[in-house]
Amino acid sequence: MASIKIVLWKHDQKKDGTFPLAIRITQNRKTRYIFTGKYILEKDWDKNLGKVKKSHVNSARLNNYLLKKVTEVDSIALEAEGSKEYISSKQIKNKAKHKGRTVSFFQFGAERVMNRFQSGKFSTCKGELSMLFNVREFLKWNRFEERDQVINGIKERRRNRVGQSRKFGYNFLEHVKGEFGKETSLYFEDITEAFLSNFKVFCISYLEHKTRTVTNHLIYIRTLFNAAIKEGIVEAKHYPFAGEKERIRIKPTQKIGLTREEIQLIEDVKLEKESNLWHTRNVWLFSFYFAGIRISDVLQMKWSDLMDGRLYYTMNKNEKPLSLKIPEQAEGILEFYRPSRQSQDDYIFPYLKKANPNSKRDIFVKTKNGIAVLNKYLKQLAGKCGITKNLSNHIARHSFGNIAGDAISPLMLQKLYRHSDLKTTIMYQANFIHKDADDALDAVLNS
Repeated sequence: MASIKIVLWKHDQKKDGTFPLAIRITQNRKTRYIFTGKYILEKDWDKNLGKVKKSHVNSARLNNYLLKKVTEVDSIALEAEGSKEYISSKQIKNKAKHKGRTVSFFQFGAERVMNRFQSGKFSTCKGELSMLFNVREFLKWNRFEERDQVINGIKERRRNRVGQSRKFGYNFLEHVKGEFGKETSLYFEDITEAFLSNFKVFCISYLEHKTRTVTNHLIYIRTLFNAAIKEGIVEAKHYPFAGEKERIRIKPTQKIGLTREEIQLIEDVKLEKESNLWHTRNVWLFSFYFAGIRISDVLQMKWSDLMDGRLYYTMNKNEKPLSLKIPEQAEGILEFYRPSRQSQDDYIFPYLKKANPNSKRDIFVKTKNGIAVLNKYLKQLAGKCGITKNLSNHIARHSFGNIAGDAISPLMLQKLYRHSDLKTTIMYQANFIHKDADDALDAVLNS
């Protein structure tokens, strides 16, 4: 149990001879102080009773004020103890300091999640909500609890949330508001270098995250911090990512694509028409033929996107429009689906046929389900073709880059990939250009 007491801070005497009054918080032999902003002479302070003597002109009013402040801090410690939540003296101090503030980190993040949901950005808001829950898990982390017990608790709470989201009548916005609308356990000023350092350790050790996932969490926190500074919620001096503080480094990942020969295997394999494997191959190849269009965009394409032998579509990710000639190979796939076309507004592929056209949420859910089905059958397709590489939806993009190599100019690839910055294209394509390194290796070994 934390020890909370009013003390006279005798290390900082003012010119008029008065000393500041502070609330001393001691928890697990670690002490923190909250200064009340009140000053008195040493002769007016009763050290044993921890109160102002009657010799002070405003003793009654000042004692009432101090009692109120101590009660506020004490209630924070008691609340944590009642919920069996581990809380340090520093955390008690921070919660007490921020009591009465307007917007916490969680409240600000929850508002952003709800805004994104209402804008139809369902995938993004779901990911951000998950990160908010992970930050809260870190705050509730009891360092004295066994690691397996902590991990099992996190997984159990996650399962419960997933189960709740699948129940009839579930309301996403009400859920977010209920979880974080009044959550004031963390303010932006509390997010320091030390906080971020410990959070990274927690993500790796207890959430079992890979390096890139931890980086995504840091980027999310930084994004919220920047937005909060812009809105005047927190001062820039508290920014923990400035200068040589916490620096976010994105490590490059290995991108592996299929070869021409492996693409040929997928094109030539015999499959039962209208089967799941058959549809899966058609969707994947259609993506590949258009320089690796994202599978979610392929599933949402309609016949109205095709005009005068060209494909006109807008990427869901960055809302960039693009027009490409329909390759002969892609036209062959379209011929399979034309007989089932009911109107120009009909989807080309069957995965969204039953989606409610007036519900962005329903389109998102059915797209997500369709992607999951495709990934499942791509594994089977790889086995049937004798391909040992991880055949996934996104590898269609990598495969195009692998085959393109350095045969196409970076500027043209930038257009095909729909990248905003040429540097992104050059860095992406560097994964697939190996000729110079291979020639250098041969020159040494075979000279």
